[in-house]
Formats: sequence, structure tokens, C-alpha cells
Amino acid sequence: MSESMLNMYISFAGIIFLFVAIGLILLSRYKLRGILATIIAILAYLFLVVGGIIIFYIVVSGPTA
Repeated sequence: MSESMLNMYISFAGIIFLFVAIGLILLSRYKLRGILATIIAILAYLFLVVGGIIIFYIVVSGPTA
């Protein structure tokens, strides 16, 4: 597998993490209450941070040959 394909799959993982974060944040804010909402919100923000780091890595690494 080439480096370009590997970067593509890694970027897909980052995008999926960002979409999961959106869904979990909406779930924790509008559907859940109490400690469960807090746990889901923390999990969502972890997904958001990890997805952002992955996308930042892909963008900063630049084009591949």
C-alpha cells in the first residue's frame, strides 16, 4: 500500500471521528441528562480532539508523490 493511500484512509478515520463527535455532542446536549450526558460529552470531545489532530497531521504532512 502506498503512502498516499495510507494517508487517505487515515484522513477518512479523522473525518469519521469528527462526525461521531458531532452526533455524540448533539445526543448529550438534547437527549440525555445527568452523569450519562457528562460521560458522553467527554467521550465526544475526545473524539473531536483526536479527529482534529488526525486531520491536522494529514494537512501539515503535505502532498505525497
